[in-house]
Amino acid sequence: MATSPQNTLALRLRALHQPGTPLLLTNIWDAISASSIAALPTTSALASASFAVAASHGLDDDDLPLDLNLASIRAIGRIAQKHNIPLTVDFQDGYAERLEEGVREVIAAGAVGVNLEDYGREIGGLYDVDVAVERIKRVMRVAAEEGVPDFVVNARSDVLLYGGSVDEAIKRGKRYLEAGAWNVFVWGGGKRGGITRGEVQRLSEAFGGRLNVSLKRKGAGGLSVRELGEMGVARISVGPGLMGKVVGRVGEEAERIARGEYE
Repeated sequence: MATSPQNTLALRLRALHQPGTPLLLTNIWDAISASSIAALPTTSALASASFAVAASHGLDDDDLPLDLNLASIRAIGRIAQKHNIPLTVDFQDGYAERLEEGVREVIAAGAVGVNLEDYGREIGGLYDVDVAVERIKRVMRVAAEEGVPDFVVNARSDVLLYGGSVDEAIKRGKRYLEAGAWNVFVWGGGKRGGITRGEVQRLSEAFGGRLNVSLKRKGAGGLSVRELGEMGVARISVGPGLMGKVVGRVGEEAERIARGEYE
């Protein structure tokens, strides 16, 4: 099967995942935010955050349909192509039976990787691990057919968020890596307040460093990029955090304009 030139970007994205020297992704949501991040000399890859993409359309994360997600991905993809840097996108739970269709569209938009969750919205719970494994394999089969055999699946597990144990997260994560995922994103979030230092250490060791964690503000008890690197983590995401700061700054500037302080 022929390999597309796009696969070069997929290989570059894979190579950026270095346990101990993590890839730091300041997730974006539209062409404007993508342009700002892509222009920075420290940026080696772009990544979208579905929560932020949904918010840009006036929706909650769970209500973001495939078509609107793809519209944002296409806009971001044009920026990634302009700067010749890899793009990985938040593909949520894969949109049920539109999984293959969506992956083809994502690749056509220029992406070389996806986040794929193991919580299925249409079933209202975690996929059985065998089903989740097969979905990763389906993504990789489609990517190979589209000429990107080194497509990067960041397999997200929500097992901790829904009351499961670290042992279960490790069991699932290892299966996902065996199925072709390049990395495992373990999400604590919600009422748990994120995964703990001890959990990060265990997960990183179990996956040989092929772990993605969400960066939490230091003031809220989060670990620093340096600390996560020392624990062997390969990938760190900011998620919608950047969008939250931008929205706050926009509000501050609007207040300044209203006070006649705009210059």
